[in-house]
Amino acid sequence: MVNTAVKIPFVDLTLQHQPIQSQIEQAIQSVLQKGDFILGKAVAEFETAFATACGVQYAVGVACGTDAIALGLQACGIKPGDEVILPANTFIATLIGVLHAQATPILVDCDPETALIDLTAAEKAVTPKTKVILPVHLYGQVVSPQQLQDFAAAHNLLIFEDAAQAHLAQREGYIAGSIGKAAAFSFYPSKNLGAVGDGGIVVTNDAEVAQKLRSLRNYGAPQKYVHTEYGTNSRLDTIQAAVLNVKLPHLNQWNSQRNTAAKEYDSLFAPLQNKGIIPIQNHSQTGHIYHLYVVRITENCPVNRETLQTNLADIGIQTGVHYPIPCHLQPAYKYLGYQEGDFPVAETLAKQILSLPMYPGLSQNQVKQVVDAIAKILGAS
Repeated sequence: MVNTAVKIPFVDLTLQHQPIQSQIEQAIQSVLQKGDFILGKAVAEFETAFATACGVQYAVGVACGTDAIALGLQACGIKPGDEVILPANTFIATLIGVLHAQATPILVDCDPETALIDLTAAEKAVTPKTKVILPVHLYGQVVSPQQLQDFAAAHNLLIFEDAAQAHLAQREGYIAGSIGKAAAFSFYPSKNLGAVGDGGIVVTNDAEVAQKLRSLRNYGAPQKYVHTEYGTNSRLDTIQAAVLNVKLPHLNQWNSQRNTAAKEYDSLFAPLQNKGIIPIQNHSQTGHIYHLYVVRITENCPVNRETLQTNLADIGIQTGVHYPIPCHLQPAYKYLGYQEGDFPVAETLAKQILSLPMYPGLSQNQVKQVVDAIAKILGAS
């Protein structure tokens, strides 16, 4: 009989929560006692702390990462018909956020080695209607700030970062969220900094953008019952902010543990590259915070991805695919006019990529177990 007991989960949140469990419970209890459930004191405290951590002046909490993109773009002055360049290789929320801002998404391909947006491809997509370059700091690695700023300056574009997977990631002296006009983050529970439900935030150095965001998230009302803009209801819950306040001081340590685990993966996978297992490249050294550790199962591999996943699951090792269908091939968005073959790198990656267990507290021995299991499946051990 196959042993299906999970030995190494894909994500294990208990390892980070257990040591601070009492603090989390106290923070939640404090909110319950105050009763300030909407835009309470903990929200303002977290906004200030997170802005400081990102090296910017302002942060405005919203209900989720998707709203952070949509409302962030609106607050930056993006209007219906404005074109926003973004990668086809991203979670669908990036595309949805652009559409909810009523902007026109212009998808481009990605780099095969890093899976990040291909700025050479983006250059060819610029038109007189293009207003924004929207890089996604995918898997926890920041797109080159210098290249982004040069690109934006050359085409007079605004940089709006999707940093949903890149909490405190760094590159070239910049922290994710501090590169452009504004940036969106998600606090989905499995993120490097996760809430105990949904949550998001927009960070910026622009006081006007921050002020407009505070209005947009709260029915378009800069003051109660005075609605000057077409806003919505999208506020970071006070309880979520209270939990995030407890977790934020630990984030750098947790990120460092992820990076250490990734280095161990890299080292152990080096002998397997001739078997067609190629890790996504890290161009950020310790600045990569590895929300995900992703390898490519290439055509040189003796087994396909599905077989590898199944065999790993059979011995209790969980894996994932981020993401199996590129944005332009998702059924709901056929109306955008893209078709198979438009973004060959993104389409190839979607068929190859495999995400391996990655979380703070993942031990060196567990990493070795994962790689040893893969090597055995490949017949390389």
